[in-house]
Amino acid sequence: MKELFNNYVQSLETYIMFQIGEEVAQITSELEKKGRSPIKLSMGAPVKNPPQFVIDKLKEALDIEGIHSYSSPKGEAYYLEAIAKRMKTRFGVDLDPKREIFSLIGSKEGLANFIRILINPAKDDFRDIILVPDPGYASYKEMIKVSGGVGYSVPMTFENNFMPDLDEVWENLKKDGYDEKKVKALVVNYPNNPLGVTATLEYFEKAVDFCKKHKILLISDAAYTDMYFDENKKPPSILQVEGAKDVAVEFFSFSKPYAMTGWRLGWICGNAEAVSIFGKLKSTLDTGIFKVLQKAASEVLNSKEGDEYIKEANLGFKKKQEILAKGLRELGWDMDRHIPDATFYLWLPIPPRYKSSKEFTDDLMHKSGVVAVPGHAFGKYGEGFFRISIVCSDENLQEVVDRMKMDGFYYE
Repeated sequence: MKELFNNYVQSLETYIMFQIGEEVAQITSELEKKGRSPIKLSMGAPVKNPPQFVIDKLKEALDIEGIHSYSSPKGEAYYLEAIAKRMKTRFGVDLDPKREIFSLIGSKEGLANFIRILINPAKDDFRDIILVPDPGYASYKEMIKVSGGVGYSVPMTFENNFMPDLDEVWENLKKDGYDEKKVKALVVNYPNNPLGVTATLEYFEKAVDFCKKHKILLISDAAYTDMYFDENKKPPSILQVEGAKDVAVEFFSFSKPYAMTGWRLGWICGNAEAVSIFGKLKSTLDTGIFKVLQKAASEVLNSKEGDEYIKEANLGFKKKQEILAKGLRELGWDMDRHIPDATFYLWLPIPPRYKSSKEFTDDLMHKSGVVAVPGHAFGKYGEGFFRISIVCSDENLQEVVDRMKMDGFYYE
């Protein structure tokens, strides 16, 4: 049967988190026998419950007459209006809920389907190109590949302060033999997964100007925008840039700020024409999000309870970051340049005695039961690093440090 499926799908890699999950399951019994039950620092997902407020609103919505019927792919009016209000309150951005916002079954689904409307499948030498951050979310290039396109790496490094010179990227693309006329879009992701880094509004202005200059779309993945540790350094929206809506769309999710990962809720907003074309595809693929979920989400989005939950969660993640940073310093890591202002990730170099990131994370997992993600999974510029998600309990994070000390995982 395999030969019946298209070449793009057959070339896909299983998502790295699922690969790691399968391996952990196979060795769990062995780890438990030696007192090293797995501590999973791999998956980037909050582990605490969503706000009780949104759970209560969900229960109330179940009894609303007519709410169990089909929704619309675009989203219910109350959902779209709540999003518009949130974008205005949080970012000062004005959006028309009828033309510039569309619901998503999670931002991952939205990004994958948006890429589908950009790429024209073609033979290798003629494939469309999307510029993507590297290191970057592991699914970007796979989403592009399965649509028949090419993901071209935009280097995210300490040397460029994780805000690369886009004109230089464009010139390198041409030097590498790619046709600049095939470039369809630039993806930016700030705060970034896996790096945790943020970008300035000034850098966003450069990105908007760059996309206007080359007549390409700007796709902003803003899933982590509300996960920050300093009220004076709130991550901005790309849509705060004057004229951004001429070229930009932005993707948001309820998963990270509200720990509503299983609810699968998000939205795309920005350029009205892009949102409209995206809507045409969505109308053939699904019939919208369960209205009960939309109702509860619309209630929490602008609530005092929701804001307090985000603030409390961020304080908790900051504490976790401090616990792990202290322990890693004791193990020899130079943490001064590796503590981000946002997200629940730490991006760290592997000890120099290891030849690859996978060699290190495999050793860490099999000896200590500490599950991290090798940097190469996030792109070619990720080799030599590993990612830790600080989502487990404070006690488990201290246990991670203790095990690494006992098992000799020093940075040397």
